[in-house]
Amino acid sequence: MIKKGAIGLAAVAIVLMTSLAVYVGIIALGHYAVDEKKLVFHSASRIVDRNGNELMKLYAENREIVPISRIPRHVREAFIAVEDSRFYRHHGVDVPALLRALYRDVAAGGKVEGGSTITQQLVKNVFLTNEKTWFRKTKELVIALNLERTYTKDQLLEYYLNQIYFGHGAYGIAAASQLYFQKQPEDLTVEEGALLAALPKSPSAYSPVWHPEESRNRRNLVLSLMQQQGYLSAEDTVRSQGRTLSLHMKKQEQEDQYASYMDMVFREAEERYGLSHEEMLRGGYTFTIAMDKKLQAEAYEAFRSPENFPDEKTEGAFVLLDSETGGIRAAVGGRNYQERGWNRVYARRQPGSVLKPLLVYAPALETGRFKPYSLLPNEKLSFGGYAPRNYDNRYTKEITMYDAVKDSVNVPAVWLLNEIGISTAKGYLEKAGAALPDKGLSMALGGLKEGMSPLELAKLYRSFASSGSLVEPYVIERIQNRQGEVIAEPDRRETVLFSRQTAWYMTRMLEGAVKDGTGQAGRYDGALAGKTGTTSLPGNDRGVRDAWFVGYTPSLVGAVWMGYDKTGEQYMTGGSGYPTRLFKQILRHTDEEAAAAFKQPGGVENVEDPIRVGPVEAIQAKLTFSPFGLFTAKLTWKPLPDERVQYRIYKKEGVKETLAGTVTGKGEYRVKFLNVFARPQFYVVPYNPQTEREGEKTSLVRP
Repeated sequence: MIKKGAIGLAAVAIVLMTSLAVYVGIIALGHYAVDEKKLVFHSASRIVDRNGNELMKLYAENREIVPISRIPRHVREAFIAVEDSRFYRHHGVDVPALLRALYRDVAAGGKVEGGSTITQQLVKNVFLTNEKTWFRKTKELVIALNLERTYTKDQLLEYYLNQIYFGHGAYGIAAASQLYFQKQPEDLTVEEGALLAALPKSPSAYSPVWHPEESRNRRNLVLSLMQQQGYLSAEDTVRSQGRTLSLHMKKQEQEDQYASYMDMVFREAEERYGLSHEEMLRGGYTFTIAMDKKLQAEAYEAFRSPENFPDEKTEGAFVLLDSETGGIRAAVGGRNYQERGWNRVYARRQPGSVLKPLLVYAPALETGRFKPYSLLPNEKLSFGGYAPRNYDNRYTKEITMYDAVKDSVNVPAVWLLNEIGISTAKGYLEKAGAALPDKGLSMALGGLKEGMSPLELAKLYRSFASSGSLVEPYVIERIQNRQGEVIAEPDRRETVLFSRQTAWYMTRMLEGAVKDGTGQAGRYDGALAGKTGTTSLPGNDRGVRDAWFVGYTPSLVGAVWMGYDKTGEQYMTGGSGYPTRLFKQILRHTDEEAAAAFKQPGGVENVEDPIRVGPVEAIQAKLTFSPFGLFTAKLTWKPLPDERVQYRIYKKEGVKETLAGTVTGKGEYRVKFLNVFARPQFYVVPYNPQTEREGEKTSLVRP
């Protein structure tokens, strides 16, 4: 009878001869066909803020490729100690280890020990399937030997450490370092490196999260092996083994608050830079974005609060840009936005009166025929059958452009658009890339076929905030490849849309709309200019379909929209006050309130606050006799609060009326050389130098 040991030795001899034959075959055949593209691993991309703080990882596999130079020697030694102690001495196959494993397997009647080198493990994970056949094992040996002839040991170790799985979704040493310790690989301690080296054998069984005791025991085994192989002193080994696991797991952040913004990053990467969603997940890019993390969180929370919306069905969108760069600081695409959902930041809706400054008033100012205190008609008019109405049905015959903007009056806007011409007005928006197919005067009130999005309106209002020029908004500030090279940045070229003078005129008028007009809702103590807008359902003046506020501070410009996704017969019970309050609420979480005023650009004419002229009261006249035999009269009245008001004093003798004089701000005037025999009478008329219009005259008085 043949003994069991003899069978084992015979098997070993057969394997040796087979291995020798295979090796000779490899040498004879030359380089075995190896697809080296498989060694280019998918790498996770990162999204970071402007300070380099990581906000999110994008990956099909959570992996970040790092060079071996970033992996400390003691970490490499931990893996070598536990996985392949002769790594730097063999040529891909550790023959003594392989023979020892085969002998023990045969002696035990089953597989009890592995003999795979680090190179073989790399081959198995990258190039081969999981089939358990002698043919697969042969291919493993063949490819391992050829890889050793092609690559250096450090290259192979680098591939291995970037490829292996560490549990909990982490592939590669860099992802594992971040997951378990919130560290870069170069910062790992000896015991941390040993813990990571303990995981690849069975990431779930030795998970420090699920099985901390087993994980600690396995880590200590790795440390003992390092000491046995001369990598650690006995003292350092005992000290390291006595330490706790010291995990510092990254807490999963509430990524819902970033969902709208991150979808904008995906969209911009594809449309502007040609990077597909799949490429972003596997390409190892670093995307630096313009988002303000704190501001984004505040906007997200504001949208979650029911108090900020008329009812639970009302939807909304918000976007806020840096008015200098065009970088989008915050964006919310809906109240309960879901990843890869319908982002209402891009949704086109009827803009209503927020379009008036862009389509009507700024183009009218550009003609040079009008200024902020030019008087416009404000009475019922018809334009070829189109008869616009003011929303409050109030008419004053004339109104200044300033007040028409401030109070969002409709008739003057339509009259002005008709006056300057639709094609002229549309030309400015076309220059900004916002071509409108509409042709009727109803455009003046924001009634459009296709509508405009919050992002478009914020982009266009930026021209008022930035001396008349606009820039293309962006979310991605730069893209870096795996090597850290900047491969893409936004085009920050500016387009001049309006003159600096027009932009300043509009800023001052839109400030008035916030302080004293339709944009008063809510509280914000800093400098703010903006415009409200609402649209109604057909035949239902009470039903608000879209409600807007678009505005800007000295450094930020943004828009808020509210409404229903599908209007039908539904309508909001609240108007533009809701988006106005919400916009101001979010702004209060910035540093902008410290900016008390907009800075007037050099070389432009200012717009003073409007002069309000009312009736003059308490006029009196007193006759006096001078020592020289001449009569004089002193007229007095109660002056209006605004000291800029001028007063014209008229003298009436019979049917003849003449201007006796003018004073500014004061409530008195002295008439010299008065002919009392002509029995003159006097009255005072307040005069507004801004509008060049007189007010209501006083009653006649006789000295």
